[in-house]
Amino acid sequence: MPQKGMRSLCFNPETPLFQGSMSPSSSITLLASGFSESMIEQIIDTAAIIVAKWDGETSSYAKVTSMFYESKREAMQFIKSVNDLRKIMHFLVSGQDSGSENLIRAQRLMQIAMKRLQKEFYQILSMNRAHLDPESISTRSSRTSTQSSFSDYDYDASPDYEIGAAKESISEVEEVSFMAMSDLKSIADCMIGSGYAKECVQIYNMIRKSIINEGIYKLGIEKVSLSKINKMESGVLNLKIKDWLEAMKISMRTLFTGERILCDFVFSSSNSIRESCFSEITKEGAVLLFEFPEVVAKVKKSSPERIFQLLGMYTAISDNWPEIKTIFSFESISASRSQALNSMARLSESVRLLLLDFESMIQKDSSKTIVPGGGIHPLTIYSMNYLTALADYGNILTDIISDWPPPAKSSLPEISFYSLVSNESSAAPISDHISQLILVLLCKLDSKAKYYKDVAVLYLFLANNLQYVISRIHKSNLHSLLSTEWITKHKVKVTKIILNL
Repeated sequence: MPQKGMRSLCFNPETPLFQGSMSPSSSITLLASGFSESMIEQIIDTAAIIVAKWDGETSSYAKVTSMFYESKREAMQFIKSVNDLRKIMHFLVSGQDSGSENLIRAQRLMQIAMKRLQKEFYQILSMNRAHLDPESISTRSSRTSTQSSFSDYDYDASPDYEIGAAKESISEVEEVSFMAMSDLKSIADCMIGSGYAKECVQIYNMIRKSIINEGIYKLGIEKVSLSKINKMESGVLNLKIKDWLEAMKISMRTLFTGERILCDFVFSSSNSIRESCFSEITKEGAVLLFEFPEVVAKVKKSSPERIFQLLGMYTAISDNWPEIKTIFSFESISASRSQALNSMARLSESVRLLLLDFESMIQKDSSKTIVPGGGIHPLTIYSMNYLTALADYGNILTDIISDWPPPAKSSLPEISFYSLVSNESSAAPISDHISQLILVLLCKLDSKAKYYKDVAVLYLFLANNLQYVISRIHKSNLHSLLSTEWITKHKVKVTKIILNL
């Protein structure tokens, strides 16, 4: 039985015997038949020398000095000695020699070594906050290329830690980041392999979570209730939405991407640990970021112009959805993906309601303004400005409207002067709904034309306004949302109206 209080060793059968910075050629070969007594003592004696040197409890030098900053070669020798101790301990335990003096001695050295590595891990993380910030990491490379480039680096193949050819292609700041990440990985591999994953993870989560939370705070993201937003002045809410759009861009490009890169690399030896760490560090910040649009979409203010803010937020999530799925791919952090989807669903619902509000606003317009000379009516200008701005979100609107039932023809009023204008169903829902809104506008203009006493001016008013509508369609993205047949039919109508003058 193991000695009381002894840390049980965790061995992953999927992990190669030699990992991290060690190479098989530079490590002690473990024979299936075991070790001789003298070999075991030699390994323990060698480890005892370097462990004692860096024991902060007995050495004032070790207490104020960082092993990894003082001598990287010696730090790697320390890691190698700890890994050798771990293998000896495993051999002794598996050989039913759990009460031997050698095992007890090795365990004591292991405890001292782990305490030292915890300190080094903390120092590297805290002293390199600037070099391990998400922006520095994310801009260096993608997750795939980073993991490949870092994991291919062999310490033993380059004892002085010269990066060689890679060094020529990266900046000094990137080189510091490169080395810090590699050191963290070496320590993490050693601690996890020695059964001290919990201590390693606690340090990592504490420091990295504070960095993510600080980043979220600096981007202006905070918990905001619906009641608070409902009480906000429009100008304040507009600024908050603008800040959120910028925060979304930065968070996905650097903050969360960089953290995923770092977490994946440092804990590459354990899928479960890298998942739990990334989840613990980012889940609160991610949910906070992704839930803001859902809250805004519930705001009671129903000005038709709000639709553009909602479409902007929908676009930000939609454009980043592939990255959201990749970065937050772990099941333990599925709440982040779900929140992003919930926000998109709520935004879609609100956009549809605002489109109905816009249609209703046109239908209810009761102004009896007569434009001199049959000119362009203010309602026409406002409506077409609104619709051309909507058309700039064509792809997003297509997504939102894709499963929305086509507009009911029976809801349209009878018209006389624009009698040839129809609202025939097309293959694309977006075309149906845009043409419906234009038809509602033309119906309203038809009713307003009746205020003209002079028939010639009346027809001029109809022709001018329809021509204006067609012109705005041609000069905007509306042109790609409406069928050629639809546009041609309306051009013919302009001609027929003019012939009546």
